[in-house]
Amino acid sequence: MSAANGAKQSSTVIDNIRDQLRDEASVEPDPVPAGEPTKETQIIAIYGKGGIGKSFTLSNLSYMMAQQGKRVLLIGCDPKSDTTSLLFGGRSCPTIIETSTNKKASGEDVSVSDVCFKRDGVFAMELGGPEVGRGCGGRGIIHGFETLEKLGFHDWDFDYVLLDFLGDVVCGGFGLPIARDMCQKVIVVGANDLQSLYVANNVCSAVEYFRKLGGNVGVAGMVVNKDDGTGEAQAFAEAVGIPLLSAIPAHDEIRRKSANYEIIGEPGSPWASLFETLATNVADAPPVHPVPLTHDQLLGLFKSKDVGGDFQLQPATFEEMCGKNYVEKASLEVVYDAV
Repeated sequence: MSAANGAKQSSTVIDNIRDQLRDEASVEPDPVPAGEPTKETQIIAIYGKGGIGKSFTLSNLSYMMAQQGKRVLLIGCDPKSDTTSLLFGGRSCPTIIETSTNKKASGEDVSVSDVCFKRDGVFAMELGGPEVGRGCGGRGIIHGFETLEKLGFHDWDFDYVLLDFLGDVVCGGFGLPIARDMCQKVIVVGANDLQSLYVANNVCSAVEYFRKLGGNVGVAGMVVNKDDGTGEAQAFAEAVGIPLLSAIPAHDEIRRKSANYEIIGEPGSPWASLFETLATNVADAPPVHPVPLTHDQLLGLFKSKDVGGDFQLQPATFEEMCGKNYVEKASLEVVYDAV
């Protein structure tokens, strides 16, 4: 094959992939059922920066809720599909997207038993996501929820449905619960660092944006994870007007047990009261309307030396951008002599 033919085929493949992704992104999700609810289920979406500890928090929270006699469904909506790993001792469970794809290829229908697993009263599943470069993660979330509806999601009987979402991904699918009123309230997980609070502030902004468009979702509060006592996260919660639901300390035992995929939020454990209180606060906290901060207000929660608040921006010039290649050109501007 000549180099020209190879390049042409490569270009064709790229064009086909681009067309497939555009077609995928243009597909609108099925409308959310508009009928009267037949049961009282709290659907709560938890958002936070990747790696901030949402999965750790949710696994222990859902476990404690189940031990308190509540029926709990935990759904991982992160393409990494690791929300339920701690709950299942480090094991990954089959994702809805991958399982439904494989079943469809073999002419079979996916069933609840294929994708939902349980431990000590907690029911859990992962939506999953496409492989790198092979699709849109947000569209994968939408497809996952469409599959849940086909599996009878609206007929299931749970006291709480907890949804684990990335907060630092801005494409539409990840904002689905907020944009389409699929949950009653949102909880943000953060720490005493600028990046996680930046994400939490963005989530609050999204809630307010869709509320102005007629949405009903509010923010129930904030969970501070890896709390080192410096207070920036608490100051953020107070500034935007949301309650602090819990502060999980930056404790070595918690870090070690989490790394070993061990549940610490169980009755009788040293950390039981922490998650018992969190479970109560999550259940009882009403959704409120936050007041998002500007970027400068967010920076103001930290010491200037920690976030570069004293730094002055220096504009670059065209000459500097061109470097040694810069050549001054004659101007066509007409200059009139002063009279």
